[in-house]
Amino acid sequence: MKTNKPNIDPALVREIANLLSESDLTEIEVQHEDLRIRVVRAPPTVYAAPVAVAGPAAAPVAASSAAAPAPVAASDDVSKHPGLVTSPMVGTAYLGPEPGAKFFVDVGSVVKEGQTLLIVEAMKTMNAIPAPRAGTVTRILVENAQPVEYGEPLLIIE
Repeated sequence: MKTNKPNIDPALVREIANLLSESDLTEIEVQHEDLRIRVVRAPPTVYAAPVAVAGPAAAPVAASSAAAPAPVAASDDVSKHPGLVTSPMVGTAYLGPEPGAKFFVDVGSVVKEGQTLLIVEAMKTMNAIPAPRAGTVTRILVENAQPVEYGEPLLIIE
């Protein structure tokens, strides 16, 4: 018994998918006789990033939890600090292992080299950020669940 299904060329599907990724389209459909191919790409997840406003620096207010450390605005003197720990990737920084849990470190915490300081979630993968050296956490420069960029200051260990 023979089916009436058309034979789909994988190279054609790949070519259509490449066309989709090279353009701003999120969906494309091609139909020729009995053959119909539809390729859909999910729109990228958009995270709202905090906007920096020029002017006098004000002390940030922790909005989510009283237990959350108040982050300190990163400045040029911070970016050159020898104990600065920066984000190795773009993602979302989490100070604790799960919502409502105790944070990995607080200001004043003594850490060992390799100890987890926080987590950066990137593409649904939780990446532990280890302490590059032993010392005391003197400043936490990000809020819990804050979007971070590659190289953005996270905290300082002295």
